[in-house]
Amino acid sequence: MKSEELISGVLLVDKGPDMTSHDVVAVARRCLNMKKIGHCGTLDPMATGMLILVLGNGTRLSDLLMSEDKEYVGTMTLGATTSTQDAEGEILEQKPVPELTMEQVTAAFDAFKGDFYQIPPMVSAIKIGGVPLYKLARKGQEVVREPRFVRVYDYEITRFEPPQIDFRIVCSKGFYVRTYAHDIGQKLGCGAHLSALRRTRSGHFKLLPGKHVTFDMLKEGKRDEVLASMLSLYDVSKLRGA
Repeated sequence: MKSEELISGVLLVDKGPDMTSHDVVAVARRCLNMKKIGHCGTLDPMATGMLILVLGNGTRLSDLLMSEDKEYVGTMTLGATTSTQDAEGEILEQKPVPELTMEQVTAAFDAFKGDFYQIPPMVSAIKIGGVPLYKLARKGQEVVREPRFVRVYDYEITRFEPPQIDFRIVCSKGFYVRTYAHDIGQKLGCGAHLSALRRTRSGHFKLLPGKHVTFDMLKEGKRDEVLASMLSLYDVSKLRGA
């Protein structure tokens, strides 16, 4: 059995819904009986998919791995804006969804392709005066946020059945998909919120059979299976072409 000092690498977890990224880290620490575990890129409780955990000396790679582009598949629902810009918030405004053509929807998506500035949502972890925005949001406060430079490398509309639109997006670090859905809804004149989200890729990492673990595997303490799925630091450097 490996001791904590010898466990160093990257663990790809397929996160389920209704749990925080911190929940996954806490359960992984118990499963592997080690404290030195962190995650690269928070997923909201509603979101599912790839959560990268860094173990032992792998924690030194956190900034590097978090800086890479991400791919998501998601669903936005037209006709309602919410306090959190996703389905977990309170509905702030409802509007009828007009008879939209695919050309109109594509034009709205095209307006948010390439490089542009995005205003972070109030429910983000960005700190103002040392206080995370989401803590201010819980108190009902709203403050001015500085726009952030982001990039959408590619997108695809995979289903258009009003009021829902399914999409795939490849974006830069620090991109808020909930805000993307909100802004496209504003562009279409009827509002929208993010109703489903799954991260399918982060940098060079994808969820492949035998190369990732589930939350249940961690929760059930399947230590040997979890360690067998871990990518070593050598594996990571090879995958990244280093």
